[in-house]
Amino acid sequence: MRYSMLYILLMGIVSVCHAQTGDSTFYLNDVVVTGTRTLKLLKDTPIQTRLITSADIEKADATNVEDLLQQEMPGVEFSYAMNQQKHLNFSGFGGQSILFLVDGERLAGETLDDVDFTRLNMANVARIEIVKGAASALYGSNAGGGVINLITKEQSEPWTLNLNGRLARHNERRFGGTYGVKGLWLQNRLSVDHTSTDNFHVSNAANPATQVVSTIYGDRTWNIKDRLVFTPTEGVKLIGRTGFFYREMVRTADTPERYRDFNAGLRGIWDINESDNLEVAYTFDQYDKSDYYKISHWDVRDYSNVQNTFRSVFNHYWNTGSILTAGADFMHDYLVHMNLKGHTESQNSFDAFVQYDWLINTQWELVSALRYDYFSDHKDSQVTPKLSARYKLLDNLNLRFGYGMGFRAPSLKERYYNFDMAGIWIVNGNPDLKSELSHNFNVSADYIKRHYNFTLSAYYNNVHNKIATGIPHLTPLTSSLLPLTSDLYLDYVNLDNYSVYGGDMTVQARWDNGISARLSYAYTNERLPKDKDGNTVNNQYIPARHHSLTARIDWDHQFTRHYGLLLSLNGRALSEVKNVEYINYYDISEGTTTVKYPAYTLWKLSATQRIGHAFKLTLAADNLLNYKPKYHYFNSPMTDGINLMLGLSVDIDKLL
Repeated sequence: MRYSMLYILLMGIVSVCHAQTGDSTFYLNDVVVTGTRTLKLLKDTPIQTRLITSADIEKADATNVEDLLQQEMPGVEFSYAMNQQKHLNFSGFGGQSILFLVDGERLAGETLDDVDFTRLNMANVARIEIVKGAASALYGSNAGGGVINLITKEQSEPWTLNLNGRLARHNERRFGGTYGVKGLWLQNRLSVDHTSTDNFHVSNAANPATQVVSTIYGDRTWNIKDRLVFTPTEGVKLIGRTGFFYREMVRTADTPERYRDFNAGLRGIWDINESDNLEVAYTFDQYDKSDYYKISHWDVRDYSNVQNTFRSVFNHYWNTGSILTAGADFMHDYLVHMNLKGHTESQNSFDAFVQYDWLINTQWELVSALRYDYFSDHKDSQVTPKLSARYKLLDNLNLRFGYGMGFRAPSLKERYYNFDMAGIWIVNGNPDLKSELSHNFNVSADYIKRHYNFTLSAYYNNVHNKIATGIPHLTPLTSSLLPLTSDLYLDYVNLDNYSVYGGDMTVQARWDNGISARLSYAYTNERLPKDKDGNTVNNQYIPARHHSLTARIDWDHQFTRHYGLLLSLNGRALSEVKNVEYINYYDISEGTTTVKYPAYTLWKLSATQRIGHAFKLTLAADNLLNYKPKYHYFNSPMTDGINLMLGLSVDIDKLL
């Protein structure tokens, strides 16, 4: 079948290239899928895609996607929202506009506008594909700023069993295990992971008056995932998966906060003939929040988001290399919360999209896509186009150009939810919200020469009707369901035009002596958000920092058959940033002031020893320079100094 043969051919090319040139390929011959929904070699994809490989993940020794992205991607910063929930700023776009996927599937639920990043742990992740810029033509709402797709590992050996653990400061513990088996028609991979970190206190002896955060809250999590692949006959593959996630955070000793997720899915892939391929899938995802009252032993659920999604994608391959892709999705989105009218809201959404990947000749490739989305709530609909081109100027130089329209439909929460923000003000949903629309223009170039790889990109985004909270006022736009704990209301509104522009530059080098290095720089500049009346809107999250840099240098050497060593030094540096904030959030009549958050840099040094074929012992020093913020605030790194880590990984199957 053509689809299977294409995949085997691509993987064969990858193996040959790695065998002939080693790491000097910079993974450009690895296969990616996110940018076009079809298999592409990284160097040939017309959509600029950043690939984080399993080797990168292993070197970073990251627990979850937050840890990894901050080490690997400039322009990425995680700050804190209320209750120390995490918020993402990705090159000027918040977590609401960055679509996170696991094996191409959406995630239900959110915590203060972002997905729960602790759900996305790095155990059993084969690679992460990152597409910056508007991707709504293929992925719909919430993809206006980009897509981050975590792709899980396939079982390749008859059986494997790995056990691993890591210890660090503040009683940080991470334990995990993965068991996999593979037969002629069936393969299965099960992973179980547990983490825990204690609460710890921080202090600012220099000026206690600036101490906003005095306790950093830890948590404990369980993450269980199982993936089953059944191949009953050539050209047919069935993939089933299920998972459970649990997190508990203790901000109040008698009432811990709990977060749970239950997910499952079934996907079928059918190679109809040499030219046609069909994929159908169903996904269920339920994300819940609850408060556990220890005295009464009541676990009271106050939030639940349930999504049921059906998807189909058809591909037709021409002998010329061109590909036609068409698909459709249907999703039922259901939200339960005590602060919704009637405590529940739901909506259905439907979309259809088509993409034509035209391989014009050996130099030019053009990809055009068009999508239609419909939402039953308020009968919203949207058409989004995308056009991308790749020009191969030389054998080792690619130029890419692209335009894409992004959009984000108002969530059920933003339209109907009422929230008491710690007695400061009442956050009110707005049923009259319009969808965000954005226009993204981007250009990029990548060049490879022997041991070196250079990548340069630039982008411009203009966002219309950006959804955010507006100016606090005394009368709500809509009726509030909450008791009057505050005299102020903060409604979701559509802002005036908002723009962000910038660029990235990456230089990589790999040498035959085992040394490799990467330096990445990102520049981001965003316009201050304003409402329709021209008033500057308070930004509850930290703006993007203008300058950010990540760096890594590794030395890998196998001394004997039974002993190897990997030394890694990686770090990131971020410039200072200014934010307009209220002097007194409880009395906004005092006006606003500009708060400056200082520049900072964090570095990590690790040494991984490979002992025999089965053991890996890792020693690491995180925050190597012992950086401590002058004062701890929601937008400062929540660190109190250097953190020493000790980890051990054992492949039981290799012992036996």
